[in-house]
Amino acid sequence: MFRQIFVNLAVKDMARSQAFFKALGLTFNQRFTNAQGACLEIGENFYAMLLVEPFFQGFTKKPMSDAHKATEVILALSVDSRAEAEEVVRKAVAAGAATPNAPQDHGFMYQHGFADLDGHQWEVFWMDEAAAPAQM
Repeated sequence: MFRQIFVNLAVKDMARSQAFFKALGLTFNQRFTNAQGACLEIGENFYAMLLVEPFFQGFTKKPMSDAHKATEVILALSVDSRAEAEEVVRKAVAAGAATPNAPQDHGFMYQHGFADLDGHQWEVFWMDEAAAPAQM
């Protein structure tokens, strides 16, 4: 089975993107961070590589998508409570994020999301698995 995940995300302004994620309380692995890329530590064995657009483009022959115009991916992050989900979104908005959708409360699950400075969409959710329907 796989041991880690590194999600590569294109960013326009490395310093601004790093400041945004630091405002959420996240850290960067300095060993894998330079002017072209920064290793964002999201959780145990879960990382996002923030790559400046020209460097990102070097990894693919396909054109890059503009995350402000089209959704390329939704990154879902689980947290321990509804309150924690709201706190993460609050910090993101204070740091310049947009909230494309209203919070959703399904009883057993609560989610709210934000679009970061480059338009990448993040959903922060809490779920009580024991209370989830048998089949979804």
